[in-house]
Amino acid sequence: MPLVIFLLMFIIGSATEKLCPLRASIDILEGEYFFLCFPESMQEHFQKAEYTVNWNKEDAGKQKLIKETHRIVSQMNFLEFWPVELSDSGNYSVTRSDGKQNFTIQKWTLNVLERNKSSCFNENHLTTEIKNAGSGHSLKCSDLSVNENDSITWYKDCKNYQNKTERELDFKTLTIQHSGIYTCKILITHEGRIFHSTSTIHLVVEEDAPEAVTLEIVGLDEEVETQIGKEEILNCTGFLGYYMPEDASLYWSINQTFPEKCSGIPENEPSICEEEFKKSRIGNKFYVTRLLRIKKVTDEDMHLNFTCMLQADEGMRVKIVKLKKGNIQDLPVHIFTTGMVLAVIFLCVAVVMVVVCVTFRVDLVLFYRNIYRRDDTAGDGKEYDAFVSYLKDCLSPSEEEREFALNILPMILEENFGYKLCIFERDVSPGGAVVDDIHSFIDKSRRLIIILSQNYISDRAIYELESGLHKALVERKTKIILIEYMPISDYNFLPESLSLLPSQRVVKWKKDKSLPVNSRFWKNLRYLMPAKPTKSNTKGQYNNLDLGSEGVQPWTGGCDFNSVL
Repeated sequence: MPLVIFLLMFIIGSATEKLCPLRASIDILEGEYFFLCFPESMQEHFQKAEYTVNWNKEDAGKQKLIKETHRIVSQMNFLEFWPVELSDSGNYSVTRSDGKQNFTIQKWTLNVLERNKSSCFNENHLTTEIKNAGSGHSLKCSDLSVNENDSITWYKDCKNYQNKTERELDFKTLTIQHSGIYTCKILITHEGRIFHSTSTIHLVVEEDAPEAVTLEIVGLDEEVETQIGKEEILNCTGFLGYYMPEDASLYWSINQTFPEKCSGIPENEPSICEEEFKKSRIGNKFYVTRLLRIKKVTDEDMHLNFTCMLQADEGMRVKIVKLKKGNIQDLPVHIFTTGMVLAVIFLCVAVVMVVVCVTFRVDLVLFYRNIYRRDDTAGDGKEYDAFVSYLKDCLSPSEEEREFALNILPMILEENFGYKLCIFERDVSPGGAVVDDIHSFIDKSRRLIIILSQNYISDRAIYELESGLHKALVERKTKIILIEYMPISDYNFLPESLSLLPSQRVVKWKKDKSLPVNSRFWKNLRYLMPAKPTKSNTKGQYNNLDLGSEGVQPWTGGCDFNSVL
């Protein structure tokens, strides 16, 4: 039934006809007489059409028929409470039925407020009216009486006010002193008992009160741009003026049907539901608001009229909202900005990580080998980890090279890091064919370590170097590691094929700075050596090495390599 019928019946009802509450939510004080009803003209329509009328109250989410008692009485279009109690709070509805289907005529939410024992009114159950001094005004007692002769008494601030008993309290000229809380009390006789009904008005008289304004809905009829599948919330706000009318109500309808109430539980929400009615005050202005929530916009919703209706003081305003498909919006600025910032941060982090990985590449590889105990030597058929080639000429002016090759190098690599070196003077027995021995031992080794210096040139050293280069560049069986023991300014004395080796396979010895086990020299050398689990008895510093008495003595069985060959 269109809402217009209700509004017309409310407006044109006679002075003696009880006014039926149309607002969805009603507050009432406990212990007072109260009733719910719908217009009598609708009752006559239902009677002619052979309909039955049922009053229901929601219980555990289901509508249950109200059973009459001596206190709760239903008379077709009326449901009376003699009196109302706190337990009567809840959701009520009145339905008509023709025996085949039910139709809901109207719904209410009844909130029964507890009576203030120390006062004649409850602060949550009053209306405020703001008027300017010097004007005339009248306060109206809410018409809840059964008979016109029911006794009426007016109170101001809970004291009898000038023995006034009229339904309207008239003020010809308002003054500041007229401000106060006025309570109208109606005494009603029913079955030999006396009941009462009260209404309370807070009258505020101001010197410069704002002028009276008309009821209005904020904003004009509008079309809201949206997208299919998007959640949409429609807002309807009504401006009531400078006081809150007791009968103010605001609600939505969709093509002349009322939406369901939102339950607050997302998974149980209907596709379209109406939020609770909210009142607010900004300064001395009063507003009411109600939201209509559309969970997911459908194509069908684009063709519906969403109507917001505001009713108060027997006036009504209407606002119509329609949905239309909008253009796909660009990415919001804040999301775009956030994305760009994150992208820049990610790029910077990536650059820093690349720089760190390049700078500390050797340390990271050694750390990885140590953690996972990686061993590249298992099962490759090689006997030695490296063959050490250095200057063995008896006429060499530098003993340091031989001491480095025979003492420092094996002491660190063998005793601390578990490598096995092949040093010709130490590991090859005298008397054999030198050329065959060199070729054989290089072939048994995974690396060829060449200790380079300006004095490196000798027949045997060159043969070892050329054999290693052949293994590395042609046969690809052995990798070469160059240790620059002394600074070399000119490499022209070395074979040209040596230039084909990667530059990173050259490690520079820097004397005392390179002695500590954790120095960059030993890290770079271990990085070029095959991966092998490290021994646990690693020592820290070797600054006081005794290289003379305990060193491995070189083999001096022959100094002339050509004669040996």
